[in-house]
Amino acid sequence: MFEALLNRLTQPNPQTLPDEDARLALSALLVRVARTDGTYSAVEQDRISRIIATRYALSPFEAQKLRAEAETLEEEAPDTVRFTRAIKEAVAYEDRIAVIEALWQVVLADGVREAEEDALLRLVASLLGINDRDSNLARQRVQAG
Repeated sequence: MFEALLNRLTQPNPQTLPDEDARLALSALLVRVARTDGTYSAVEQDRISRIIATRYALSPFEAQKLRAEAETLEEEAPDTVRFTRAIKEAVAYEDRIAVIEALWQVVLADGVREAEEDALLRLVASLLGINDRDSNLARQRVQAG
């Protein structure tokens, strides 16, 4: 179903993605982080839907639909390193820093900060070209919010 998008993402020199594809890829990254600790709770799913709705000005129904598509894409996507590097090449920096903030929202949604989630966030931030300082500032904004 998402073969064309995955092919575009994993080409040697990916082009900037159209908005709709970028939304889907970034949403799939949110799902991947939420699933890292082996639990994909209703709280995390709800948080992802709310992030998507707010970020893309979608109705709750549209956000839930996009999250469902993102869950499917996440299952079909290559390993995290290739998937995240591909997103870096195809998505503007400003959107990537906002994604780190959204990823922290997902990690902190269940009130438990697992070591696996921290490790994945560090890896994803690095692969997206976001330094530790900016990632920590994003986490602090989420925790303060």
